Amino acid sequence: MVYLILSLLKTARVVNIELWHKHAFSGNKCTFDRMKGKVLFFLSCALLLHACTEYGKAVKETDPVKKLASAKQYYEDGEYYKALPMFEELVGLTRGKQEAEEVYYYFAKTNFGLKDYYSANYYFKAYAKSFKGSKRSEECLFMAAMSSYQLSPNYSLDQLDSQVAIDEFQYFLDQYPTSSLRDSANKLIEILNFKVEKKDFEVASLYVKTEKYKAATYALQEFIKAYPQSKFKEEAMYLIIKSKYLLADGSVDSKKLYRFRETIESYITFVSAFPKSKYLNELDKFNEKSLNWVEQLSKQ
Repeated sequence: MVYLILSLLKTARVVNIELWHKHAFSGNKCTFDRMKGKVLFFLSCALLLHACTEYGKAVKETDPVKKLASAKQYYEDGEYYKALPMFEELVGLTRGKQEAEEVYYYFAKTNFGLKDYYSANYYFKAYAKSFKGSKRSEECLFMAAMSSYQLSPNYSLDQLDSQVAIDEFQYFLDQYPTSSLRDSANKLIEILNFKVEKKDFEVASLYVKTEKYKAATYALQEFIKAYPQSKFKEEAMYLIIKSKYLLADGSVDSKKLYRFRETIESYITFVSAFPKSKYLNELDKFNEKSLNWVEQLSKQ
């Protein structure tokens, strides 16, 4: 291969020199450029033809050991699309043999390299299950979870894949509590948990935007129960007070007194938790109006 490339390059260089002597002093630069382009085109075709022939031979190779060596080389070179069909065939050819473990390992990694994360997840887990005693089983179980992590979408979308990834990282930690990958797994769980948390907060706060204040109050309270240390806790509590006030304000007279009192109680709790909150100016107005309503309604 190397000899062929050097020979072709040498030929191209000789042709270029001859063309240059022929046209350099004739003023016919366009002719020279066209001829040079043709030389480069034929050189590219020759190299491509050789590469295709080389790959064709590797694919048709019947010796599993030689075929595995070629497939691994394509993998290492980042040519996953070439390596994949070879590893796929080798899975069947090496079943029950010594090379089976290595083949399955690279097959899973090749799927990951091609960003086929569903397949990668499946084959990494299959490897970890089939070759439990292998030194690679720990890595593969981690990579199975990593494959699911790659499928985790933006927080605004459904977070089912994020939850799957969390569960798989947690399973990995349960199986390998002292793993060197422990810190990485915990960090990725933290990232995924935040996405799920943010999505849940977005869903709960959507009830406020759609003016479904009773449902908003319930959903936001449930959110705080689920995430007591959430970064969104302050905003969630603010939205609860806002929802309670607007619900009370739009209620029939028989329910106003009770609901305005609830608004005042939530306001007191909020001020105690966040005395310097950016929401205080708005909430002070809700509280003042609620107090006035309670005073008026209590006289009736």
